[in-house]
Amino acid sequence: MHALSIPTWVIHISSVIEWIVAIWFIWIYGEVTQNRAWWGLSFAMLPALVSAMCACTWHYFDNPASLEWLVTLQATMTVVGNTTLCIAAWWIWHHANSVKS
Repeated sequence: MHALSIPTWVIHISSVIEWIVAIWFIWIYGEVTQNRAWWGLSFAMLPALVSAMCACTWHYFDNPASLEWLVTLQATMTVVGNTTLCIAAWWIWHHANSVKS
C-alpha cells in the first residue's frame, strides 16, 4: 500500500465512489424519465468501474509481479468501457432524435 501517497489514494478512492454514485444517479434518471437508454448508459459505465478497481487493487498490494494480470485486465476494461460508453451515448442520441420525429 506504500506505492501511492495518501493524497493519491484519496483521489483514487473518491473517483471510484464518484463513479458508483454517477451510475446510481443515471439509473434513477432512467427510471424517472422511463427512458431505457439511460439505463443502458449506467450499464455501459460498469467496465470503467472494473478498470478503476483493478488499478486500486494493483496499487493496494504494492504493484507485485504476481498481479500483473490486473494491469492487462485494467487496460482491457478501459477499452471495453470506452466502447460501451460510446455505444450508450449513441443510443441516447438516437433515442432522443427518434422521439422528436
